[in-house]
Amino acid sequence: MSALTEEKLDLPATDQPAYPDYRVISLIVGCAIFLEQVDGTVLATALPTMARDFGVSAPAMSVAITSYLLALAILIPVSGAIADRFGAKRVFNSAMVVFIIGSILCSLTHSLPMMVAARLVQGTGGAMMGPVGRLVILRTVERKHLVSSMMWTLIPAVLGTMAGPPLGGFIVQYFDWRWIFYINVPIGVLGYWLVRRYVPEVHCGTRPAPFDWLGFALCSVGLGCLLFGLELFGENTSARNGVMLVAVGTAACLAYVKHAKRREHPAVDLTLLRIDSFRLSVISGALMRITQGAQPFLLPLLLQIGLGFSALRSGQLILAISVGALLARVLTTRLLRWIGFRRVMVYNGVLAGLSYAVCAFFRADWPFWLMFGLLVCCGIIMSVQFTAYNTIAYEAVPTDRMSAANSFYSTLQQLMLSVGVCCGALILKLAMAASHNTEPSRLNFSVAFLVVTLISLSSTRWHRAFAPDAGHEMSGHRHR
Repeated sequence: MSALTEEKLDLPATDQPAYPDYRVISLIVGCAIFLEQVDGTVLATALPTMARDFGVSAPAMSVAITSYLLALAILIPVSGAIADRFGAKRVFNSAMVVFIIGSILCSLTHSLPMMVAARLVQGTGGAMMGPVGRLVILRTVERKHLVSSMMWTLIPAVLGTMAGPPLGGFIVQYFDWRWIFYINVPIGVLGYWLVRRYVPEVHCGTRPAPFDWLGFALCSVGLGCLLFGLELFGENTSARNGVMLVAVGTAACLAYVKHAKRREHPAVDLTLLRIDSFRLSVISGALMRITQGAQPFLLPLLLQIGLGFSALRSGQLILAISVGALLARVLTTRLLRWIGFRRVMVYNGVLAGLSYAVCAFFRADWPFWLMFGLLVCCGIIMSVQFTAYNTIAYEAVPTDRMSAANSFYSTLQQLMLSVGVCCGALILKLAMAASHNTEPSRLNFSVAFLVVTLISLSSTRWHRAFAPDAGHEMSGHRHR
């Protein structure tokens, strides 16, 4: 046990903040993130039905997804500054209210423009819920419990991401598509009450710095154009428009980098990259998240189009990944304490990449139990890896810069997952073009899975750059 940990344990009970058990706070925050993740993925299976009701083509409905992602990309960078100024609990609860209002508006829409506007409102709430919820955890949970706390929070997020598409298909098949948004209301109201009842109010403890309006504008234009441009590539729309948007976004991001160097308190603090553990977690996690974002897009299509499985069969197999994430809860903390953060990220990172590659070899005649078991293992490995990333990133971040680090990390996380979806779609499209297919074949999906696997494996170089004793205070691992 380190001296710092011993010093914390020797403090009198009266000096310790009277916060609820970290599991309670983590699960409340995790449920909010679950709601956000479900909503971000559940819509895809309902797009054809919604397009028919709105009187537009199904491809035109892609803007309903892009508008939500655009709101996330623009507003996540300023979530930390807003939480510092108004209080994390107040902002977190307000974000849930905005999300509920946006869900109600989505359920009442009767045209595509109305849906886009409602999704922007919903995305505004979603952009604050995840980052500010994690900020509540970082400010209320002791470092020795941070790994377990992040694990409890990550499970609902993984469940939400994987449960979205099959849940959307079930609702569309047996109910009206508007129930996709109706189900958010009671869950959101319950979450609002739980936050008010159990989550403490926490402030940064210092006077908030002047808001960087110019930096916010540059980030908004840069991230918005980059994300929207990449979405155009993935949705088979005009490549020329996508190139123009990416060019504008790149120029805005470069202008922001120049601006941030002259600003004492920029909207996104790039100087955080000077902290080794934060920088390495950002780079390696970004590469791994590209693959993580591609898998939920590619796997359902492979199972239903490439292998000819029914939607129900596909949903049962996708559930295996969530089962693995749940099982990882009892493994991650012990594994990090046993071999340390660096070894977990190096060795488990290779296994995570290979677990994606396994999907490239799936065949329709494989036994169900074999594919289910492989995907359970995939869920375990992925959950361990991302828990390590989400924890080690904040090891050396000073307390007064925690909100800035959280905003930076959350922004990049959202952007890389979205980039993953676009990369998966683009690689699949190129594979189809090379084989002169109008519909993707099993071989086309195999190529896409193998390419994104190579992207994730490239993160090994950055995993090896971590210090041998990285995160020892949080994991309890004693490096020899």
